[in-house]
Amino acid sequence: MIRIAVFASGNGTNAENIIKYFAKSTKAKVVLVLSNNKDAKVLDRAKHLNVRSLCFSKKDLNNSDKLNKLLLKEVDFIVLAGFLLKIPNSLIHLFPKKIINIHPALLPKYGGKGMFGMHVHQAVKDNNEKETGITIHYVNENYDEGAIIFQKKIAVSHADSPLSIANKIHKLEYEFFPIIINKLL
Repeated sequence: MIRIAVFASGNGTNAENIIKYFAKSTKAKVVLVLSNNKDAKVLDRAKHLNVRSLCFSKKDLNNSDKLNKLLLKEVDFIVLAGFLLKIPNSLIHLFPKKIINIHPALLPKYGGKGMFGMHVHQAVKDNNEKETGITIHYVNENYDEGAIIFQKKIAVSHADSPLSIANKIHKLEYEFFPIIINKLL
């Protein structure tokens, strides 16, 4: 059984979707949810779904052999689902090609530090893009620059607002993220 850890910083709907997707799998299971935000809704979702959770600080992430050792001992694959901190090189080297992220745009457009959530959707709207989508990619030492694994496009109309764009993106995330994770395993 492949053991998955999900890192998330906020609401956790993608994390919940992934946990539920793998709940009956014989191939993989989400065994740990980690967050840098003690007030993140994802921690409540994990508890409700009987998945162990752990909260840590940015300092813990960047300077913690303890966290790295825990991950090496307990997980085989890491999924970032709305996690806003940069993953340190030490962790990337411990899990080569085993850390992936989902981004709410068609990278390389609208990626990088500060480009998350509604910031991305507002930028898509402000630039009158005709399409946007999701990108699932490997994590490397730079924000949103790892090798692209999968992209799915959707049309953006003049009538779309940043919120309606966000809703379209969430539907794509929920549909495709667990499937692509499963294929990578």
